[in-house]
Amino acid sequence: MVRMTPRTVVLHGHELSYLDSGEGPAVLFIHGILGSQRQWRHLVDEMDDENRVLAPDLFGHGDSAKPMGDYSLSAHAATMRDLLDHLGIDRVTLVGHSLGGGIAMQFYYLFPERVERLVLIATGGLGREVSVALRSATLPGAEQVLSVVASAPILGPVEMLGNAAAKLGWRPGPDLSAVWRGFTALKERESRRAFLATTRAVIDLGGQTISAHDHLGDGLPIPVLIVWGTADRIIPVAHAHNAKRSIPECQVEICEGAGHFPHLEDPDRFAALLHEFIAADAA
Repeated sequence: MVRMTPRTVVLHGHELSYLDSGEGPAVLFIHGILGSQRQWRHLVDEMDDENRVLAPDLFGHGDSAKPMGDYSLSAHAATMRDLLDHLGIDRVTLVGHSLGGGIAMQFYYLFPERVERLVLIATGGLGREVSVALRSATLPGAEQVLSVVASAPILGPVEMLGNAAAKLGWRPGPDLSAVWRGFTALKERESRRAFLATTRAVIDLGGQTISAHDHLGDGLPIPVLIVWGTADRIIPVAHAHNAKRSIPECQVEICEGAGHFPHLEDPDRFAALLHEFIAADAA
């Protein structure tokens, strides 16, 4: 895998970090809560021979700024639009995971003329159900709890235990690795604040508060691919089947045994699926 150097652009007074690699039709990858551009690096490397591939850190995540402000789906979608404007890109294929899928659908709702096709991975916005862990982040006092459980005295011993287990042959799965990597970022106050603001913009104690079904009508006039793992414990795979109600023509791919990160569980398979989806539509 080629090592890629992130770039930085200032949007609305704040720095946004992003990867930009390759030439050709543009593909924009949008990560989920506690994610970052790092989750897409393998796919950027797989895709950039034929496409211009973009993978930003959303505001509040990764190496991008974590300002006070609006972390709604519309705000994130507008930031993606501003990034494309800065780069002079008119139309893209959107690939969104979890929260990123909700942002991708909101982007299409706001700027439909700029979207060629949608790829939604374990996406938010297709049902009320979501994990207890994310719902608990909406409770009063969640910031104080996070400041303790994500502190160095807690994270340090857990990481040491994981390292010791790794020496004995234990290997964490993609879901655990991705969640742990994001969770460790919460030791910084700005990251905790951004995480809570982002979560509370789309989730309450009862589950997801925003439904894409309200805006999808009788379907979408663009190709849509939905990918989900059968062992997803964050957002249930039933939501993939629910999508057929609003997007009857969508293509649904179910990954047996995969969790919330099927694109990390088998990245080569996902890259092949993405190549095939884009090529079939372009033919």
